[in-house]
Amino acid sequence: MMFIARLLALCLVPFAAQAQNLSIATGGTGGVYYPLGGGMAAVLSKYVSGMQATAEVTGGSVANLQLIGTGKPYLAMTMVDAGIDALKGQDKFTGKPVPVRTLMVMYPNRMHVVTIEGTGVTKMADLKGKRVSTGSGGSATEVMAFRVIEAAGLDKDRDMKRERLGVAESANALKDRKIDAFFWVGGLPTAAVSDLAHSPGAKIKLVDHSDLVKKMNQKYGNLYVEDRIPKETYKGMDADNRQATVMNLLVANANMDDKTAYNIVKAVFEHREELIRVHKEAENFKLENQKSAAAGGIPWHPGAVRFYKEKGVKLD
Repeated sequence: MMFIARLLALCLVPFAAQAQNLSIATGGTGGVYYPLGGGMAAVLSKYVSGMQATAEVTGGSVANLQLIGTGKPYLAMTMVDAGIDALKGQDKFTGKPVPVRTLMVMYPNRMHVVTIEGTGVTKMADLKGKRVSTGSGGSATEVMAFRVIEAAGLDKDRDMKRERLGVAESANALKDRKIDAFFWVGGLPTAAVSDLAHSPGAKIKLVDHSDLVKKMNQKYGNLYVEDRIPKETYKGMDADNRQATVMNLLVANANMDDKTAYNIVKAVFEHREELIRVHKEAENFKLENQKSAAAGGIPWHPGAVRFYKEKGVKLD
C-alpha cells in the first residue's frame, strides 16, 4: 500500500507543478476595480488551464504597482499616470522604478470632485478652507487629485484640511458632514457615489474642472482628456459634470512569461460578456481601444502584443 501511495504521489507532482496562483491587485470595495477584478479572477480561474486567480483589496493604483514591483505573481489595475511614475521611478516611486508592462487598456477613469448641497462648494476655488478627502494613501486618486488641485491654483497642504480616505469612507464622511468634499477617480457608476446620491437629505453635486486639463497636460504630459459624467449617472445631478479623465490599464511585471500574459489577455477578451455582467465598464474592453497612445508610453508586454497581432491590432 505504501508503494502505491508513493507512486500516486509521484504521478501527481507534474500536475501540482503546473498550478499557477495569481493575485489581482484592485482597490477598495466601494470602487470599480474590486468587483471587476473579482470577475476577472473568476474568468481566469475558469478558462486558463492550471490558473487560480484571486482579487485582492488594496489602497489603489500606487499600492498595486508597488506589489508588481515585488516580482511576485500579480496582475494590477492602475491608472496611466501612476503607471508612468512607477516606470520612471518618480514621485511616489522615487528611487524605486517598477518594470511595469501593459497587458490591456481597460476603461476611462473619470475624476469625480464630489460634494453635496449645504457645504458651500460649487467650484474648485470654494475648496479653500474646506475639509477635503483626496483619496486613500496608495491610490492614484491621490496622485490625480493633487494635480487637479495644483492646476486650480490651490495648495493641497495649506489651503484645505486634507483627509486620506477611500471612496466608501469619503462618501460616508460627506454624508455625516465630517468633510465638505472628496476626490475620487473611477468608473461609472461608482457604487459608493451612487449610495451617497441616494442617501436621504443629501443632494449630490459634482464640481466641474475640465478647464484644468490643459494645464495638467502641460506639466505631466498628454495623459488627461476633457470629458463628462452624464447627469443621468447619479441621482440628483442637475447637469453633466465637465471633468478630467485618464485611462485605466491592466499591467504585469516584465518578468511574467509570454505564454501566461497571452493567455490572460485572450481569456479576458474571449469572455468579455461575463465581465460586463459584473460591471458595465467592461463594455470598454475593446480591441480598437488598444492603442499605444492610450497606454501613455508604458511598454506593452510581448505576450499581449502577440495576442493583438493575431487579432489584427497594430500597436504603433
